[in-house]
Amino acid sequence: MKIDAYLHAALLLKGADKEITKDSLIAVLKAAGAPVEEAKAQVLAEAVKGVNFEELLKAAAMPVAAAPAAAAPAEHKKEEKKEDPAKAEAAAAEGLSSLFG
Repeated sequence: MKIDAYLHAALLLKGADKEITKDSLIAVLKAAGAPVEEAKAQVLAEAVKGVNFEELLKAAAMPVAAAPAAAAPAEHKKEEKKEDPAKAEAAAAEGLSSLFG
């Protein structure tokens, strides 16, 4: 999966509290040594106007945060299945005694 340098440039600018414009995107891309297409920078700058990045990032992170919570009950069930060590040892001894009569 190729990571889009233009989107990263936009996130970097947003994180630095800078305006996301065609020129600022081009400057970040050039500083990173990435290839620059002015038309693509212009389209992205227009597309992100008015976008609430904080809400967008929260929404994108929610499925990831929900996954560990869903796994927690399965771990709990594993703990419930633990055998008493004394019972396990008795069963093992019984199995050995049947082998050697």
